[in-house]
Amino acid sequence: MSKIKCIIIEDEPLAAKVLSDYILQVPFLELQATFKDAILATDYLRNNHTDLIFLDIHLPKLKGMAFLKTLTHPPAVIITTAYHQYAVEGFNLNVTDYLLKPFEFERFLVAVTKVKTGDKEKPKPDESKESKDFIFLNVQKKKVKILFSEIVYIESQREYIKIVTTKKEYISKMSTHEIEDLLPAHLFKRIHRSYIISIKKIESYTAEMVEVNGVSIPIGRGYRDIIENL
Repeated sequence: MSKIKCIIIEDEPLAAKVLSDYILQVPFLELQATFKDAILATDYLRNNHTDLIFLDIHLPKLKGMAFLKTLTHPPAVIITTAYHQYAVEGFNLNVTDYLLKPFEFERFLVAVTKVKTGDKEKPKPDESKESKDFIFLNVQKKKVKILFSEIVYIESQREYIKIVTTKKEYISKMSTHEIEDLLPAHLFKRIHRSYIISIKKIESYTAEMVEVNGVSIPIGRGYRDIIENL
């Protein structure tokens, strides 16, 4: 039987080593290459065929999900990440499985066996971001449940975001683009490169700013039509 050729796209050396060690233990897998970012992998895939990609989400330059969307005829994909909230988006992009770090060899074997047999899990209907009313975010090494109804706005702080709710504020290591992908579009809108607001919390607005729960948030030049079209 021919082996399943695979590549790893992972910027953490330890995580990449764990994956490569696991691959070596599976007789039907063959590791072709390991890449620290998706740009390098894109160059490789232009001239090489692979059957399976082990893909991290938080990558430098081009994020995992964004990379996945650029592939016209993607091979099998197994997502590997420390952030469980990307599972639904991953399944919507038809990935084979989703491994939450740190994962044991047994769980890894379950995932790659699905590639071998062509099996794909499907998310339950109630797992879509439209039907959920909350999100779990990494805050100080804990998964914290945050209700959509309590979020006032989200502010970019370089590699982190500040989530301001009606009860308290949270800091989480992710970008505004990543959190935006996880939020229901009918409840939240980006009005500035650095700000996402809750539509329900808008009290008033002008051409330059929006007031949410007594806080004034600037509107970016390229985002003014978003407010006008609410």
